[in-house]
Amino acid sequence: MADNGVNKGRRRFLVGATSVVGAVGAVGVAVPFVASWQPSAKARAAGAPVQADISKLEGGQRLTVEWRGRPVWIISRTPEMIERTEKLGADRLADPDSVVPQQPEYIEGTLRSIKPEIGVLIGICTHLGCSPLFKPEPDADDVGTDNWPGGFFCPCHGSRFDLAGRVFSNVPAPTNLEVPPYRFDSDSVIVVGEDKETA
Repeated sequence: MADNGVNKGRRRFLVGATSVVGAVGAVGVAVPFVASWQPSAKARAAGAPVQADISKLEGGQRLTVEWRGRPVWIISRTPEMIERTEKLGADRLADPDSVVPQQPEYIEGTLRSIKPEIGVLIGICTHLGCSPLFKPEPDADDVGTDNWPGGFFCPCHGSRFDLAGRVFSNVPAPTNLEVPPYRFDSDSVIVVGEDKETA
């Protein structure tokens, strides 16, 4: 059988080279397509944990950081604030024992925090999503209740919460303020958005 002057080595080289270029092209098209399925850097950052330095936070003060587009309050509670919160009668609160799960499982007790002196709460009213005012001093005149122990007051609709974020009875807000997942990275740094068990 005559080969009619065809160079078989050259033909194999051209077929192989064309196949390699086609495969590289297919990968070049596939990589951006598959990468487009990944969340954007902005989306990853929106859910990423946030670090807060509390080294300069003094007793009775509040620091606000943003996590997942929501304000997170970090409150430094004085011994007097802790005492007032713990003495608050359960009959004045809608959910004094935090039966409705508005916090991670490791958050227990009256103060709803890992350390009694530091409270961490999402600063959004559970009624209609307003941001309550920080009213830490007792007996404030403008919160609409007698014997105010200090806490948070939402002037929009009159919801009130104590310094642990527990909702008072007979107000529009149905549940306590939410406690986000958080952990202490050190005595002066809190990581919001990351559970202590998974750190």
